[in-house]
Amino acid sequence: MNVIIHDESRKKVQMEGAVKQLFHFGWEQALSCVFPVVIFASLAITQVFPFPFLPRYDWLLIMFILMQGWMVRSGLETVDELKVIKLFHLIGIALELFKTHLGSWSYPEEGYSKIFGVPLYSGFMYASVASYLCQAWRRLRVELIKWPPFWMAASLAAAIYLNFFTHHYWVDIRWWLTVLVLILFWKTWVVFEVGGIPYRMPLALSFVLIGFFIWIAENIATFFGAWKYPNQAHAWSLVDFGKVSSWFLLVIVSFLIVASLKQIKGNISKSKE
Repeated sequence: MNVIIHDESRKKVQMEGAVKQLFHFGWEQALSCVFPVVIFASLAITQVFPFPFLPRYDWLLIMFILMQGWMVRSGLETVDELKVIKLFHLIGIALELFKTHLGSWSYPEEGYSKIFGVPLYSGFMYASVASYLCQAWRRLRVELIKWPPFWMAASLAAAIYLNFFTHHYWVDIRWWLTVLVLILFWKTWVVFEVGGIPYRMPLALSFVLIGFFIWIAENIATFFGAWKYPNQAHAWSLVDFGKVSSWFLLVIVSFLIVASLKQIKGNISKSKE
């Protein structure tokens, strides 16, 4: 009888510990998602409550710039992370200019801060992915096991990004690139800490999970009118699930850039010691 009670108590303690760890993990994730949450909130607020004097797209740009300034000033985001976010803003704007020109999606509303039909605030939606990756990396003390050589990772990232452009004129090789991702990162694991306890998971699986959650975020963003796909011109509808593959690959590009910059900075820091 005492053995049964002891086993039940141990299971209860283990369950409480698991719930505590899950809560701690969720809290760290929530802090890492502050900027994406601000983006969604701003999209919703400006759609429900029209702001005066300036078009909605311009207000969104002002809000995102102010939010970035506050995050750095408050210490929630580091200066190095801000540099990475600026890089992703430029990468995102370049992709937006190309895709909107071809009619893949559109920004139908007016705005003074639009360049060739693309509002400048749109780059921050890509930058928010980088913001999440940078902050989650720092908060969860992420480490990579069996990371491939830099030239391999950089070449794959470049090929994935270029395919977003070239597949309109040439063969879409996204599935071949996906296979290369699985081959290159088959033995790579991502290690992270929650409450001082280390966990690990296959890196390729983390790509899929992040890509799926970004697809969910994309549905929320299009619902609040961040942009529109051709099939959403007259009424909102669910984003094609096939877009998960696009976000999966874009997440890989984002992760590879952040990981490479982290490694470069780590090597520089070690050389100074």
